[in-house]
Amino acid sequence: MPSKLQPAVAAPDETRLDVVIIEDIREVREGLKMLINGTQGFHCANSFRTMEEALQKIGSLPPDVILTDIGLPGMSGIEGIRILRERFASVPIMALTVYDNDDNVFAALCAGASGYLLKNTPPARLLESLKEVAGGGAPMSPEVARRVVKLFRDFQPPERADYHLTQQETGLLKLLVDGHLYKTAAEKLGVSPNTVSFHLRNIYSKLQVHSKTEAVAKALRERLI
Repeated sequence: MPSKLQPAVAAPDETRLDVVIIEDIREVREGLKMLINGTQGFHCANSFRTMEEALQKIGSLPPDVILTDIGLPGMSGIEGIRILRERFASVPIMALTVYDNDDNVFAALCAGASGYLLKNTPPARLLESLKEVAGGGAPMSPEVARRVVKLFRDFQPPERADYHLTQQETGLLKLLVDGHLYKTAAEKLGVSPNTVSFHLRNIYSKLQVHSKTEAVAKALRERLI
């Protein structure tokens, strides 16, 4: 006869924080996995070496938090954050990286990162930050927080620069800022992906940037749209 004191669902499962890790360095990935699985109230739902693998295998049941590196092989973490944010609007994404320069911080936050930690973050602080970001916070390493504060303090809205973008190029840039991929941008504009690529090359040349992330960051910084 079953005990009346036996709960229908085990208590740890009700409060457990499920985390997905995206990190290409095996030692770091396994270390994070051991830390998370070895701490009560935390569980590593899955870990991936590349963003492409993560996007393919996370599936329709997302975790409570996604913890991702930025400097990944293949698709960058920043580009991946943008796609993950599009797919899982309510799941907080935390960047964990060695990069603390302004461009990477700004690009990651604009892409949709909810927090930004450096890899020298102590384990206890990392676990605390996972809880914080899951609860709606925006944890940052002290060095990163200082950069963000300085970035806003020193920011002077520039005169709107004229890069001589055409109407089609401006429309495409706005779609990229809104998070569209090349294929969905092409559908929105009613053109082929090849036409989108042609306009992108012109945009990069006029803005003097080398990637979609840089173009989006510049468009936001200089209020081009």
